[in-house]
Formats: sequence, structure tokens, C-alpha cells
Amino acid sequence: MDSKRSIALGSFDGLHRGHKAVIDRARSFARQGHKPCVLLLEPAPAQVLGKTSAKRLMSFEYKRDKLEQLGVEVAVVDFLTVKDMSPADFFETVLCKQLHAASLCCGFNYRFGVKGSGNAELLRELCEKNGVVLNEIEPQTLNGSVVSSTAIRQALAHGEVERAEEMLGHPYGYRFEVVHGDHIGGTVLNCPTINQLFPEEMLVPKYGVYASQTLVDGVWRRSVTNIGCRPSFESNEQRSETHIIDYDGDLYGQHVEVRLCRYKRSERKFDSLEELKQQLVADRQPD
Repeated sequence: MDSKRSIALGSFDGLHRGHKAVIDRARSFARQGHKPCVLLLEPAPAQVLGKTSAKRLMSFEYKRDKLEQLGVEVAVVDFLTVKDMSPADFFETVLCKQLHAASLCCGFNYRFGVKGSGNAELLRELCEKNGVVLNEIEPQTLNGSVVSSTAIRQALAHGEVERAEEMLGHPYGYRFEVVHGDHIGGTVLNCPTINQLFPEEMLVPKYGVYASQTLVDGVWRRSVTNIGCRPSFESNEQRSETHIIDYDGDLYGQHVEVRLCRYKRSERKFDSLEELKQQLVADRQPD
């Protein structure tokens, strides 16, 4: 990795409008011969440092793939090897020596170094001393509020997926492995589903039923997704169950992408299987 790079700095969790502005600025330096690059620290600093309220919006693999689709290089650094570095050491060792930074792009609230002790102002001082160009991106706002991963998490916690989409600039989605469930959907309810489990570190949106879309063989298919613990079957395991309209293929073991479009109703316990079946038929109707 000896090319001069224009490096985008940040967590990039969710790849929202603010993140895209930082990445776009890094990409703009390509005409000066700087290779655009996004730096990711893994495992996620928020998880390592015990910020348990900061659940991830995207898994690492999902985020990396989405970044690569934007046409930028993704550099991954083991956070455990750098978490105790001073800001100056991180700048010199990782950004300059390892990644050959010629220009850096970050958000207004960027933090780096041990316990986040470095900020954008310190980064500017270090850049000026070392001949590195720094671009600090102003906050992106929507309806007068700053776009942030925190605000998006709050929206999803309330089932406000349309509001989350506005801040993200794209639909909120996730991609997990399809696992076997108890097969009640296909054998009892005439509504087969793909079952996906949320890893511990991932944000779980508000429990309930969503109009959704599911990517199968390169095609987005209309679907309905239930997120929750299935109270009608006295389950305590939170999961995503998605019924893909007019599809009966086998997706077990595949990592399938689902994106949520609209919150339809809350999760509830039904008094009978017949009542549940009737509700599932209603859930499948187009909005």
C-alpha cells in the first residue's frame, strides 16, 4: 500500500448522508492522483470501549461490501492494536506510514487516538506540520436536525423507517444468514419465511411487521417482515422473519439482504391460529 491516498475517516455506521459527504470529498482528490480510501477500525470501537447503547446499524461485512460498491478502497485496521495509541502516534504510524495519507477527510465531530482524545482541531495541526491536506466536512442536516447514526438508531427504535431512510439517503437494511426455524410458517400458516437472527452487537428495530423488500438472485422482491419474538408461539428469541411474496426457493445458508420500507403494525399475540392466518393474509396485501 505505497500509493498516496485520500483517506475518509469515521465510523461510517449506516453510511448515512454525512458519511457519504466525507467519502465524496475523499473521492474528489482522485484527480490529483490520490487514491480514495475509507479507513475502518474493527472490531468496532464503540463495542470494545463498552458503549453498549451504540448498537451497530451495519455488520462489518455488509458495510465493507457497500463501500466497495462505491468504488473506494477499504483499509481495515485492527482496533485492538491501535486503541492505546496517542493521537500523534495514530496519525504518524497508521495514517502516514502505513496508509501513506496525502489528504484526509473527516466529519466535524471526528475523534481519534486513545479514548478519543484527539479531535478535528488537533488533526488539523498534525496535518499542517506534516504537509497533509485536511478537509473537515460540515454537518449534514435534515429539517433543521443534524444527521447522525444516533438519530437513525432512535428512529429505528420507534419503527420510523421512512425517517431513517431520509437521513441515510437509502433504505435501511441488513444482511444475515438464513437459518432454520421451526417451519411453522410453511407447514401450518401457509406463509413460509426466511429466518435471520440479529447478532448481539446489532441494533434491532422496533418489534412489529414491516413492508419490506428482499434481494434474491439480484432482484428486489416484495416481502413482509416480522421483527420480534413471536408472542403467539411463546418464543423469547428475537429474529427477523420475512415472507417473500410469490417465492418458494431454498435460501438456507445464504446471506440475504432485507430492507425495511414501512412499519405496518405492532407485534401481538393472537388468540388462535386462524386469527393469525387471517392477519398474515392482510399483511401480505400491497400498501
